[in-house]
Amino acid sequence: MSMFSAFNINASGMTAQRYRMDVISENVANANTTRTADGTPYRRKVVTFAEKGGQTTFSRVLGQAAYNHGYTGQGVKVDGVYEDYGTEMNMVYDPSHPDADENGYVTYPNVNIITEMTNMIDASRAYEANATAFNASKSMALQGLELNG
Repeated sequence: MSMFSAFNINASGMTAQRYRMDVISENVANANTTRTADGTPYRRKVVTFAEKGGQTTFSRVLGQAAYNHGYTGQGVKVDGVYEDYGTEMNMVYDPSHPDADENGYVTYPNVNIITEMTNMIDASRAYEANATAFNASKSMALQGLELNG
């Protein structure tokens, strides 16, 4: 693995986690949005990741590790941003609300602030881990250059 591929892998991880934090921030900002442009309540968004460079099976990685003396990944990419249909929307009784239905219930987004903050901490720690690995790779590269100088 070249030093530049290590930089690219760590940079792709930082970029993906930063994007995940942006989507989590959007979820938190819209936690009380009962009406979007299309007239429906905001629905929580979820980010999914995939390996850069295509799908690799375990047997293929094992074979490359055995015959090529190592396996080099290519990093991570954002696979997609999807609306969460698995979590129920929150129904709150408030007949005075302009978006209340005929029974007086308002449909609020399926955003749970505790879940979003937990996900934000997770994304932040993953970003920090990638930044630490990037700095370690940079430090090793600099030490290698100093040995030659």
